[in-house]
Amino acid sequence: MQRFSMIRSFHVADLFTLANAASGTGAIFFAMAYVAAPTPSKIYAAGIVLLFAVVFDVLDGRVARWRHSASPLGRELDSLADSVSFGVAPACLAYAVGLNGAWDTVALIFFVASGISRLARYNVTADELSDESGKVAYFEGTPIPTSLALVVVLVVLVALDRVGGALPGGALSVAGGGLHPLVLLFVLSGSLMISKTVRIPKP
Repeated sequence: MQRFSMIRSFHVADLFTLANAASGTGAIFFAMAYVAAPTPSKIYAAGIVLLFAVVFDVLDGRVARWRHSASPLGRELDSLADSVSFGVAPACLAYAVGLNGAWDTVALIFFVASGISRLARYNVTADELSDESGKVAYFEGTPIPTSLALVVVLVVLVALDRVGGALPGGALSVAGGGLHPLVLLFVLSGSLMISKTVRIPKP
């Protein structure tokens, strides 16, 4: 019977969290499909499912508070889902549309690692940052769902047919590796996520 103990510890809010992760996974699949056959509709579809990921991410917290069912398992699930939907998925989309030089890859890995680090740090420090009611007063570093702004940029570039060799800013060769200046937006996003000086009030 012990094998079912984890299943019994799931709550309704966790279903929304898993839907978030499923949406992020779907976006990754669309990115891979775009690499195989680059049609804009696949990137548009990826953007749409990531919008659903944001909706599910908001709903899981609200449902947990409404049902008073927040749990350590739910918090860990939320971080894992967010790392897929707002870390790995945007990086995959960026790679698919042309940010795939050697230094681009390093930058995208930095972005994903920063997002994961930010989520882990939040989980560890949440109790320390909580007020008397137990609510976390502010985010330390930008929340990882802000990466959706980068997804919007990518979708717009696809709509304008400014992908691949037509990416804004062109491409540079740095120490023999390709670097698109556009990828620095992902470096900036990752840096803001792990910043300890950036504090954003939590609604």
